[in-house]
Amino acid sequence: MPSRILRAAFALLPSATLALSACTSTPATPVPPPASASAPDVRRINPPKLESAHLSERILCYRPMRHGSPNLSVEQAGRQTIAHDYGHGGSGWTLGPGSVKYVVDLAEAAPQVQARRKDEPVTVVGAGVMGLFTAYELVQRGYTDITVVAERFDRLTSHNAGGLIAPVSMDNDPAMQALVDRIGIDAYRFYASIARGDVPEFRGGAVVVPAYFERRDDSGLEPYVGVVMKPAKDVVLDFGNGTRREMVAYDDAIFVDAAVMMDHLTQWLGTRVRFEQRKVERFSDLPTTLVFDCAGLGGGALNSDAAMVSVQGHLIMLKDQRPADLQHMILVYFDEGKTEAGQKVKRSFYLFPKRLPGTGPNDVGVVGGTFVEGATPETPNTAEFERMIDGAKRFYGM
Repeated sequence: MPSRILRAAFALLPSATLALSACTSTPATPVPPPASASAPDVRRINPPKLESAHLSERILCYRPMRHGSPNLSVEQAGRQTIAHDYGHGGSGWTLGPGSVKYVVDLAEAAPQVQARRKDEPVTVVGAGVMGLFTAYELVQRGYTDITVVAERFDRLTSHNAGGLIAPVSMDNDPAMQALVDRIGIDAYRFYASIARGDVPEFRGGAVVVPAYFERRDDSGLEPYVGVVMKPAKDVVLDFGNGTRREMVAYDDAIFVDAAVMMDHLTQWLGTRVRFEQRKVERFSDLPTTLVFDCAGLGGGALNSDAAMVSVQGHLIMLKDQRPADLQHMILVYFDEGKTEAGQKVKRSFYLFPKRLPGTGPNDVGVVGGTFVEGATPETPNTAEFERMIDGAKRFYGM
């Protein structure tokens, strides 16, 4: 399977029914109604309100992507056993629970860890999805002296993530893809149990909703089909304004409300672990002999890891919507281009039913997104926000 940099990584491709670019707008090709029972189902979807009065917070985030694959490994460095779990790109939530279990299993198989008692102190570096899920997993396995150390605990990329559970926005070596898919399938099972209401501490954090893509290969979900998911269906989305789009639908896709889940994790861990706010410069500065490295972008500096790269993303929260209109997910790929900073950008349009804690009942929905490898806060590329909304409007035929 080829690597996915947002096709797996928002690698945005034109299609016969969606010919979009950053500078032009091509009308949607009309799709005739089904002529027989074997024709695709037509599904009516009301577009979100995308006028400026319905756009809320603009958010920049920086995905921690590692070329080749995430670092899922264990090393012995002097007195310390260091278990690495970082570099998941835009698939941190997609892989999180499965990735954490895989790495904790690796750590517990190390002879130095097998000789430890579970009441001995453990340090988790990083407070994003990987760090918090690692602390959660350790508590579940009976560890009783856990400290989560991080430079920041709020407004992280893990809070801002869109929430589509699909292995995209990565750059995996084909030799690693089978492992990544297996980890993703394990994570899907965990989220499915949350959606069923079987994990009360995360109630409402994950739900099953349809996810729409232009092609099956765009989704990254085909390895899940027949294992934990049903096959995709050919459908036609009718937006009620004369515009229709031929798509494929995964009706058992999972959406994770990332900011809500981060709150759930933090609250659950609050009485079970310690949180310490400080920047870790070297693992050797930590007093514990067992360390879980979930530092995200910080993993690059801590490990002198040249394969790590920051990947900038743009998204806009929506407000004053009709929540019933947004109970689905859409991800389509557009074009490649250059930002105002001269950086290569891969553009897409996605819509997910994301909420931010503390907002009103009708403040639901997020529109994204971009993939700008190597961009930093010094190159915010803010013109992408307007291009993103323009692309969304063209997709819906507005």
